[in-house]
Amino acid sequence: MPHAPFSRRLFLGTTVSTLALIPFNGLAQTLSPSQTPGVDVPPGQIDESVKKLDGIVERVMRESGVPGIAVAVVHKGKTVFAKGFGTRRAGMDEAITPDTVFQLASLSKSVGSTVVASQVGQGVVSWQSRMRDLLPWFTLSDPDRSEMLTIGDLYSHRSGLPPHAGDDLEDLGFGRQTVLERMRLLPLTAFRTSYAYTNFGLTAAAEAVAQTVGQDWATLSEEALYRPLGMKNTSSRFKDYLAAGNRAIPHSRNLKGDYEPLFQRDPDAQSPAGGVSSTVNDLAIWMKMVLAMGSYEGREVIAPAALLPALSPQAFSDQPRTPDSRPGFYGFGFNVGTEPSGRVKLSHSGAFIMGAGTCFSLIPSLDLGIAVLTNAAPIGAAESIAASFTDLAQLGHETRDWYQGYSSRFEGFYEKRGRTVGQTPPAAAVPPPPSDRCTGSYANPYFGTVEVKEDNGGLVLVAGPKPMLFPLKAWDGSVMVFDFATENAPLGSRSTVTFGSTEDGAAKSLEVELFMEKGPSRFERV
Repeated sequence: MPHAPFSRRLFLGTTVSTLALIPFNGLAQTLSPSQTPGVDVPPGQIDESVKKLDGIVERVMRESGVPGIAVAVVHKGKTVFAKGFGTRRAGMDEAITPDTVFQLASLSKSVGSTVVASQVGQGVVSWQSRMRDLLPWFTLSDPDRSEMLTIGDLYSHRSGLPPHAGDDLEDLGFGRQTVLERMRLLPLTAFRTSYAYTNFGLTAAAEAVAQTVGQDWATLSEEALYRPLGMKNTSSRFKDYLAAGNRAIPHSRNLKGDYEPLFQRDPDAQSPAGGVSSTVNDLAIWMKMVLAMGSYEGREVIAPAALLPALSPQAFSDQPRTPDSRPGFYGFGFNVGTEPSGRVKLSHSGAFIMGAGTCFSLIPSLDLGIAVLTNAAPIGAAESIAASFTDLAQLGHETRDWYQGYSSRFEGFYEKRGRTVGQTPPAAAVPPPPSDRCTGSYANPYFGTVEVKEDNGGLVLVAGPKPMLFPLKAWDGSVMVFDFATENAPLGSRSTVTFGSTEDGAAKSLEVELFMEKGPSRFERV
């Protein structure tokens, strides 16, 4: 080992000959090999990139049809850009401003992660704290795994729970407690070596922290983070978003593909994962704090040692599909990746198909961050604005048409669910069973009890704690259908309902296609 002013840790996995290949120019001379970027950023390049943001946003708005966007950029501890574009509601004159409150959707995960990090820094919990010690009633289907499961496992989506576990229960109106209790009924994949994005897995971890502190999650978030940072227009309560006078109205896509204010998403059940509302001015404060490793205006808000694990790879989230693809990683509530420039990027997106598309990107080596909030269902508008800006900031030019690249990948959100979508009933369809053989209550351990009853001369399926009514239409014999739209299914989706044999009287069971993706789908008559 040569005698040089480097720590031994720097050389682990790196040969001296490799070090000799690193160009020693400018700041790179003081950096470790793992911090050395592939491309320098000349003076003034970031300032020029900021000047081009208006044009980038206006171009994306034209191409996407998104009614309202707000953008903030921070650099070296200052907010260097904060501006609103478009309107809070399509067709109205209420302009978006930097203080317009948006629903953040899953960008909330990163914000919530910093709330947890604040408690880790205070010694209340650790990222390795076991769930069984903090929230013993929360269990998984494998008792051994329940014994080992940690806050960090759930915040990095490596618990083995199926993708979006519990979202289907939320769609039916079940609250946080019920959803978390029923997670024990779901099948599991490999522990700590698999990755599956789960809103309610992460929510369980946040709930464990809040209960350990002795507060509800929204109050903890306010007292531990929002208030100390002066984020006056940020909240983890849905009612606060609704009460905001300067509020962006969500727009979803109608059947023609145009944006329209059709729904209002209430994400309180999964607030730690998707329930934060905020402004770009407030998010600028938050980004500056994260880039400063937990400090803001000279005050330590979060201990750096508690925050760093959240910003570091903890799970392998994006396996390369080709040898020349860069992998993606997930920390604790943050995406962690590598830019074409060789610089680390911390990021997250948020997506409600009922009307929100958001993202942020941080380039720590440049002390640079951008947040983009939109009041429209996700189509890649937020991500393409951020990508175009970070391209310009790092490379001096845009490497591709980012909106074209992202928008095609977001179309999967709008694929209508259901095997009968786009079809008509069979020409030789058998009439449905007599109504009195189908009516009654049917129970399922995961989804609870549903009821089929007569209504206005037809049958209706009643589901959820606050009864949701799904009128049934004849399809073919014991198979009937109903139309539905939820946060996880776009307009135009259709589910089948299949009744068990009625030859000997009343149907003994039914299966609902809508409920077949994660939990047990068979309902038994009670």
